[in-house]
Amino acid sequence: MATEGHAEEPPSRSKRADAQRNRQTVLAAAAEVFVTSGVDAPIRQIAARAGVGMATIYRHFPTRADLVTAVYRHQIEECAEAGPNLLATADSPFDALRQWIDLFVDFLVTKHGLADALQSDSDRFAALHTYFLDRLLPVCAHLLDAAVDAGDIRPGTQPYELMRGIGNLCIGRDNDPRYEPRRLIALLLQGLQHPQAP
Repeated sequence: MATEGHAEEPPSRSKRADAQRNRQTVLAAAAEVFVTSGVDAPIRQIAARAGVGMATIYRHFPTRADLVTAVYRHQIEECAEAGPNLLATADSPFDALRQWIDLFVDFLVTKHGLADALQSDSDRFAALHTYFLDRLLPVCAHLLDAAVDAGDIRPGTQPYELMRGIGNLCIGRDNDPRYEPRRLIALLLQGLQHPQAP
C-alpha cells in the first residue's frame, strides 16, 4: 500500500505545479488585458491571451471580483519585489527609483477601474488598499532613502506623498489621448534631484 501512495505523489505534485503555472499565466494575461480593455474585459479575451480554456479561469477565480483582486495582489507583489532588485542592479539609487516608479505607473494603469469592479464589496476594496500601502510604502521609502544617502535627491520627500502625487498625475489618462502622465512624472523626479545630480 505504501508503494501505491508513493507512486501517486509525483502526479499530484505535478498537477499542483501545473495548476500554479496556469494561475500565474492567467494573472499575467488578465493584467495585460486590463491595461488595454479595462477590468470589464470579456473573460474569453483573457482566456485567449493566456492560452487556456474559460473553465480554467473560473476554476481558479469563480467571480470577476476574485480575478480582479488576485491580479491586483499579484501586481503589488511584483512591484514590491522589484524595489530591492532594482536597487541591486541599477546604475544608481536614483535610476532604481526612476525604474521602480515606471513599474508603479504600469501598476496604476492596470488598477484602473478596480474600485468600480469591487464596488459591491467595499470591505475587500479596503483590505486591498491597506495591503497596497503596507507592501509598497516601505519599498518606496527604502528607494528614497538610498537616493538621499547617495546624494542623488534632496531629503524630505515622504513616500506616501510621492506615491499619491504619481497616482494623481495618472488620473484622466484614459479619457484624454493628448495627456501623457509619464512626462509630468519625469518632471516631478527631476524636481527631487540635487542641481548637481545627473
